Amino acid sequence: MRTLLLFTLLLVTAFAQAAIYKWVDKDGKVHYSDNPIENAQAVELKENTQNQIKLPPVVVRDLGDKQLEPAADKPSYQMRISSPSEEETIRDNNGNITIIGSITPDLASNHVLVLLMDGKVIGPAQTTAIFSLENVDRGEHIFEIKALAQNGKQLASTPPRTIFLHRARVNAIPKPKPAGG
Repeated sequence: MRTLLLFTLLLVTAFAQAAIYKWVDKDGKVHYSDNPIENAQAVELKENTQNQIKLPPVVVRDLGDKQLEPAADKPSYQMRISSPSEEETIRDNNGNITIIGSITPDLASNHVLVLLMDGKVIGPAQTTAIFSLENVDRGEHIFEIKALAQNGKQLASTPPRTIFLHRARVNAIPKPKPAGG
């Protein structure tokens, strides 16, 4: 079976080389195509007709005493939500959730973190990756933590994390109907 597959692949690649045809129309314009046209001639391409791109040599500039410094405004942050885990169900009747994130390298002094719940910023920006939420509605929620510069530009973000909040609900007991009514 493998031999037949190998033979078929070799046969297909042999026919994959398309011929190039050249012809001149009635106005004297030269045309090229991979489809044979009446009065077209097959063109044999020589190896030296292939594009050969030569890149310019790299120029190293002497900076003297100056050293290249990484942009302090935009460090490359790696972020993730550590807890709760993906699609975890949290059971809390008060609707309290704690979102814990991790970020490396440490957050720069001029950067902040914000928490998004279902695409909306929840609470004020802060410098720690621990967010405590109270009275969250029950159901499915999607959380993200974003690192922002002072001008509001997003520097990094965690992948979205889906969490389910289960809050027990006590149904009101219906009042009995008056007799004979």
